[in-house]
Amino acid sequence: MLARLIRFAPRYGAHAYLPQRSARSRPQRPALPLHTGAAIFAALMLPAALLALQLLATLRAPAAWQPASIAVRLAAGDSIELGARELAAAQADRRHLRLRHDAQQGWMVQNLSSTHRLLLQSGDTEQHSGSSVLASGQRFQLGTTLFRVDSENGGNLAFSTAEHHWRYDGAVLYPDGKRQPACPQSHGLARLAGYWNAYLPRWLALARPLTLGGNLYCDNRLGLAQASPGSALITREHGRFLLHAGNPDGAPLPVLLLPRHTDGQMQVQEQVQDIRRQELPVPDAGTIIIGHTRFAIALHDDTLTLRPTQHVQLYTAPEISLPQAVQWQWQQRELGLAKAAAPVRTLAIALAICLAGVICLYGLHALSAAPHAQGSGPIGTPKDLQHRTTLKNRLTSALTAALTVTTALLLLGCALAAMLMQRSVQAPPASLSLLLASSALLLWLSHPARRTMLGICACSLLALGLLSQLELGLGASESAWLRFYQKSSALLALGASATALCQLWLQRRKMQGHYLPQRQLEWLLAGFAAVALAGLLLQVVFGDETGVFDLQPVELAKLALTALTAHCLALRFSWHEAGTSLSARSGRWLHLIAPALLFLMLLGLALVQVDDFSPLILLLVWCSAMALAYALAARRRGLLAGVIALGLLAVAAITALRLLGSDELIRWGFYADRFLVWLHPALHPHTGQQLLAGAQAIADGGWWGSDQRLGLLTLGQHASDVLRVPAIQDDFAASFFLNRHGLLAGLLLWCLQASLLYALVRTAWQNYQLALSARHFRQAWLGRFRYFALCGAAALVLGHFLLSWGTNLAIFPIMGQPMSFLSAGGSHLLFFLCPLLAFSAFSAPSMQGE
Repeated sequence: MLARLIRFAPRYGAHAYLPQRSARSRPQRPALPLHTGAAIFAALMLPAALLALQLLATLRAPAAWQPASIAVRLAAGDSIELGARELAAAQADRRHLRLRHDAQQGWMVQNLSSTHRLLLQSGDTEQHSGSSVLASGQRFQLGTTLFRVDSENGGNLAFSTAEHHWRYDGAVLYPDGKRQPACPQSHGLARLAGYWNAYLPRWLALARPLTLGGNLYCDNRLGLAQASPGSALITREHGRFLLHAGNPDGAPLPVLLLPRHTDGQMQVQEQVQDIRRQELPVPDAGTIIIGHTRFAIALHDDTLTLRPTQHVQLYTAPEISLPQAVQWQWQQRELGLAKAAAPVRTLAIALAICLAGVICLYGLHALSAAPHAQGSGPIGTPKDLQHRTTLKNRLTSALTAALTVTTALLLLGCALAAMLMQRSVQAPPASLSLLLASSALLLWLSHPARRTMLGICACSLLALGLLSQLELGLGASESAWLRFYQKSSALLALGASATALCQLWLQRRKMQGHYLPQRQLEWLLAGFAAVALAGLLLQVVFGDETGVFDLQPVELAKLALTALTAHCLALRFSWHEAGTSLSARSGRWLHLIAPALLFLMLLGLALVQVDDFSPLILLLVWCSAMALAYALAARRRGLLAGVIALGLLAVAAITALRLLGSDELIRWGFYADRFLVWLHPALHPHTGQQLLAGAQAIADGGWWGSDQRLGLLTLGQHASDVLRVPAIQDDFAASFFLNRHGLLAGLLLWCLQASLLYALVRTAWQNYQLALSARHFRQAWLGRFRYFALCGAAALVLGHFLLSWGTNLAIFPIMGQPMSFLSAGGSHLLFFLCPLLAFSAFSAPSMQGE
């Protein structure tokens, strides 16, 4: 052992292997895992009760009907106008489209809505209403300007006006063969993208639309007289150039499609068409999206059949007044498994096997923890009895490992199948998602090392959030609201099964004495940071503040930032000790580059991409917590006092903003609109409606909930007007919970959240104490790494709690941050909460005390 310490000393310093305090002077007493039947019952009592409430809500949900198919019968030459009522599309307009049955052209559809477009899909092709494919000879007019398409070859579009010739390749606009300068108001990222497209090969170019309208000729903007910016767009998609009607700030101008010229001859066309009102052919066996509702299309002679699959309006009774040409075939909403399809029943059987396996795991863990199973019988025990006991322990351990792997893999497969079903034709029923959630939570608590205060609080909060999302889905009058509960259940099952497999793998490597070398671990952290940076870059270039490709890379970036910073601070303790060379110290400053770069990227994303300052507050809370953790570990009293003073200053700043006048906020210009809405929501009827509606929902709930019985009477029932609050499923999830269950249930939620944060900090401090008594560098580094990582993660969870409660209770201006565990945030759950809880379970003293 001494030789190993000396061999590693030149790199990390010999002092790192010597304990700062002896183990005897600071004895470690890690909390023992919960094995007994009473302890298991106590650990499962609250999560099981919340799961039982979900089952009760599912059973008490009233019957609801929706159209299984909508048949429209029209004779040749007839037409009909349809809207939200006839199509059971909640987000559609009252007069949304016109269907026409033509004897030669077949079925044609025309969009009548000024706010929503139609989307027609057939195979790999799709077409929007308000869009048209540009071809050679095509002419179109915007305002008083007439354009003619000279040539189009899939890679370049050449068009001209009376004065200029233009060329557009899907990324850059070239007037008369020259590239236009950047627009004056363009931010740095837009300018960088312009230079990228101008000087790099075309196959590396970033697709950027051509904008028509406005007074400026710059970048990809083509200025037009008497046309607002964004009156029309040209894009390149799948090797085609498309002309789109835009959404300008002013009154929209008609985008006219004119008769086409080919070789000097005018082709005969029926009439000049406004691109917003042009008729499109209805594809057979295709799909059409109206508002947010998706329909599968089937054509048969004079009958067009639409089968709604997503975002369908629900009705309390199977009766509605419809035009004579429209007929509905009703179907009842199925929450159970009695009438489910064969794939759903197969998935339910697999989940039942998972539950049986989880129950067996509880028995095996209790058997392995029994006193007679430890191989330490009383003095005088015969050797054959000891041998049988040892053999029994090995058999129990092998059986436990095999059952854990089988159950986790089966649950993982069920979760993936459920997610695929959600994205396919029909989502699974709520009872199947309840089986998924139950299997995931029970699997999480099956291992004694995860059955701690931290694990119990986390599982209780997860079950509470699932209950709230289930009530949202059952209480809404639209089928799509249940997808939040279904998605969260599937993602939770993914996280729980992956955690069980990862923990078993780590235990096996530890028993075999295999540890990841320090250098490989650093490369792994660097790769993690690179993936996070790449995700943030994709969001900046291709996405918006809601994410990119239905994901939120910022959640992964927060985790990577915390891990890298924890690694740097863990190494920081040995920099100034004797035996560390100056070159080694200089080289280790390079460790700070990765977290600093990631921090700057997050800061830039917050300032450029996000429309509020909530990420700035999250980063401020995280920085303060990390500074506080370092001050406590390094015993820097000055830094500790500074962090406390900064917290008091923040409280004073919030109070001052409340007392500050509106004129001062306008003069500052820093998110002044959000602050003005926050200070005087009644003066802003549109932007302040969300704040006022959330406050009214909390007031209606009172102390005992809207039913005066803590929400027990309204479980699974209609959610009334509270669903009209914008973003009620994520940003204002707390308002819905307090409305349904009251402030007393809110106190339980606050206690669980406070207990979770306390358990995180307590686990972090226990790891730091273990690092103090470590006799090896790896043990010391690992303890400090876990200490700083858990502190940083706890700070981010605290930041989410503060921002969400502050938004719902009007303490802060409205900010788009979900409440951890309660809101329906898929990326937040999968990329942040599940890895955090898994790392917390691996860092528990019961996992490392042996």
